[in-house]
Amino acid sequence: MPMLMVCKAKQVFVSKRGQGTGYFGIENPLFYKDNTRMFYGDAKKSISDLLPKIG
Repeated sequence: MPMLMVCKAKQVFVSKRGQGTGYFGIENPLFYKDNTRMFYGDAKKSISDLLPKIG
């Protein structure tokens, strides 16, 4: 399985269903980095709303 080094990216977009804790209640440190933007809600709707704004 390929490994993505998103922590080294200039900008990261994360689509997450809600603001609850992650898998087994473990927080992902990537979510708190300055280069990370969170989009909450249904992934398909969130990304569909985002694409016209960055395109």
